[in-house]
This record gives sequence, C-alpha cells and structure tokens, in this order.
Amino acid sequence: MRFNSLLVVACAFALQNATAADEGPYKFLSEIPIGGEGGWDILTIDSLTHRLYLSHATKVVVVDLAKNAVVGEVTDTPGVHGFAVAPELQRGFSSNGKEAKVSVVDLKTLSTISKVDTGEGPDALVYEPRRGEVYVFNHKGNSATVIDAKSANVVSTIALGGSPEFAAADSTAGRVYCNLEDKNEVVVIDTAKHEVAARWPVAPGEEPSGIAFDAAHHRLFAGCHNKMLAILDTETGKVVATVPIGSGVDGCAFDDVKQLAFASCGDGTTTIAKEETPQKFTVVQTLKTEPRARTMALDPQTHRIYLPSAQFQPPPPASPGASPARPTIVPNTLKLLVYGLAESAKP
Repeated sequence: MRFNSLLVVACAFALQNATAADEGPYKFLSEIPIGGEGGWDILTIDSLTHRLYLSHATKVVVVDLAKNAVVGEVTDTPGVHGFAVAPELQRGFSSNGKEAKVSVVDLKTLSTISKVDTGEGPDALVYEPRRGEVYVFNHKGNSATVIDAKSANVVSTIALGGSPEFAAADSTAGRVYCNLEDKNEVVVIDTAKHEVAARWPVAPGEEPSGIAFDAAHHRLFAGCHNKMLAILDTETGKVVATVPIGSGVDGCAFDDVKQLAFASCGDGTTTIAKEETPQKFTVVQTLKTEPRARTMALDPQTHRIYLPSAQFQPPPPASPGASPARPTIVPNTLKLLVYGLAESAKP
C-alpha cells in the first residue's frame, strides 16, 4: 500500500514537472500542410512580403504567411539546404548541395535567372545587406563563397579551416559570424577584406550548429550539440553565459523586440530563454514541438515561430554488420508547426 502511494505521488510530481516545463509565453497555434516527398532543411522568412521559404528536397516551397498556404515553389534546386533573400533586389538565392551551385531566383516570378558555382556541399547561406553580398557556406568544401547579389558574380572564396554550419551577419561591425561544427568555434569574417579576422572558441559548448544574433547588445547565440546554448560577446569574443537546451539542436533565432532567444532541437523541444540583461539569460519555456522538428524560423513582426515536421515510418531491419537504416518520411506528411505568443491564440 505504501509503495502504491509513493508511486501515485511520484507520477503526480512528474506530471506537474512536465506540465510546468511546457508552460510559458508560446502556444501551439496551427499547422500549415506542405506535402510532397523527401526531407527538409533550412527555412527563411521575408517579413516584408510575409513569405516563408522552406528548403524541401529538390525545391524551395513558398508559403504565404498571411494565408497560411503554399503559393508557389522554386524548382531545379537539387539537394537544396537554404534560401536567402535580397529584398531590395527582389532576388533569392538557394544553396543546391548536390550540384555545388547557387540558384539566383526572381522573387516575383520564382523563376531561376542563373546559377553560380560554389565550393563542395553548399549549405547555409546569409545575405549581408551593407555590401550587397551573399555568403554561401560550403560544408564539405570548408569554405565560404561570396557572391555579389546584383551581378551574381563570385567575388571571393574564403578558406575557413573547418566545416561551416549556420551564419549571421553583423553589418554594423562589418562582420559575418559562422559556426565551425568540427572545430568547436565561431569563425569571424571581415566583410571588407573577405578574410577570417578571428576564431572564437565556444567552450564549454561543443559542435555548434544553429546561430542567432542580438545586434543591440552584441550577443551571439550558438546552439551546441552537448545540449547547451553558448552566448558570446561579439566585442570580446568570449562566452559570457550558457543556457541548457535539448538534444539534436539545429536552428536558433532571436527576437529583438521580446528579447527572447530560441533553440529548436530534434528531440521535440524548443528552448526559449529571456535576455534579462546582456549577462543574464533565463529559460522561460521548454516548448514541446514534435520529434525531428529541429530547424526553425522567426517572424519578427508577428513573433511567431515556424518549425517543419513530418511523420516517419520505422526503417527496415539492418543486415548483419551493416549500420542501422534511418526512419523514412511518410509521403505527403510534411507540415509547418506554428507557435505564437499566448495572446496570438485568442480570437
């Protein structure tokens, strides 16, 4: 009888903790069906046009965020990883990993204007508006290809000395920051000289992937695979704080208005931390999402976050001595999970 009582108390305590972990400012709002076959990667929001661009297998899916509906697609982007937007030029740029090229896209027609050669395995990319350049980070090539957005010409190739992941532009300082996953560091690129200016260790963080930037307070957020969000001072290059997060992190974002940092993880959680001061960060919510919802994008106008997810079917049994196969995506189940502030959910 005593054992049963203790068990009831323990279960109640665990339930209370699980409920508390998901309490916070963000709530589930809706799903946007995407469909199709194949996996996904990075998603980007153009808040001026209220459009979201989702990398999906061999194309980029375009979603109207005012209608919560797919309104078009950019085709012929084999192995696409990311999409960057140059709003003043009405151009987009996709990193096509399987052909080592970037597609230059007319955002009005979604047609491809041209393709530009890059290094091996182009992955994340970022637009630097001050100089009007696109930085394409070649994961396998350990380099960055810099493209003039207007002329669509390569202006520089920068050796990075490691495998790049996500990046963030700091136009005021004339820098681009990029995580080097295999080196446990952030590489700092001087945008005027097109060369590496500094290397900042993220220790105690390890294997940084997602990245976000708070320009007002000179803070850089690096999501690390040892379940940690490392926060760096971009004036000194030092880690000034850390925040615990889930496992399998990939995406990060920062809301300048709400002063909230986000880290989306493959374990089905998104950690939300409040920047109380530039030295103090407090986890305000561990948002439950869905397994493998590891990438995300933030709409700075509505403060909503979007995470791709899908259903998976178990892999077939592995042959003796072979590596286990990965679960496969069930066709036509890809969707965007939409979360927003609690007041956004009210009618």
